[in-house]
Amino acid sequence: MKKRIFFLASFMILAVMSCKTEAKSDQGASASETVTESKQHQGQAAVEDNVSDANALQVARSLDDFTTLVAAIEAAGVEDAVVNAGPLTIFAPLNSAFDKLPEGTVETLVKPENKSKLAFILTNHVAPANYPVKQLIKEARKGRKLYMASGKYLVVENKDGDIYVGGTKVLKTVSVSNGWIHVIDDVLVPADQ
Repeated sequence: MKKRIFFLASFMILAVMSCKTEAKSDQGASASETVTESKQHQGQAAVEDNVSDANALQVARSLDDFTTLVAAIEAAGVEDAVVNAGPLTIFAPLNSAFDKLPEGTVETLVKPENKSKLAFILTNHVAPANYPVKQLIKEARKGRKLYMASGKYLVVENKDGDIYVGGTKVLKTVSVSNGWIHVIDDVLVPADQ
């Protein structure tokens, strides 16, 4: 319960901060260090930064294997939550994971009337905590579950040296500026969806 309140409070603080649409520029900054905002999206995810290390959303946008995930994140309007300072651990489904869903599922979920359902599914892929692979191995050994931003818990297991979260194998891990991306090949749809 405390984790959920902490996450909600953090999200609200980020939401308030992201409402500021006026970008302040440092007069002493060079052109490459100037931070600008996109006119399409006015939140934290719209900030362009060529100086800092890439965050989870920037990394996902740069890779062709995550085009469906990025489109879903944008359709659900959760971009700002994915770029917050973290630490976050994101279990990122490949395009092939979305292809495994029943035909028409993705198209239905990205419709505006399904925005909250899609956001709930996507937050089920985000742990508001720092879980590098070594920590996932420890959590599996202790038989613990991971608390997800959706409010649900996912089982973490070590099967023959491979880490599984929510029943799907972690294929690869990438360190990003605001945490970790663990690549998976299944969409982690909560049982009650």
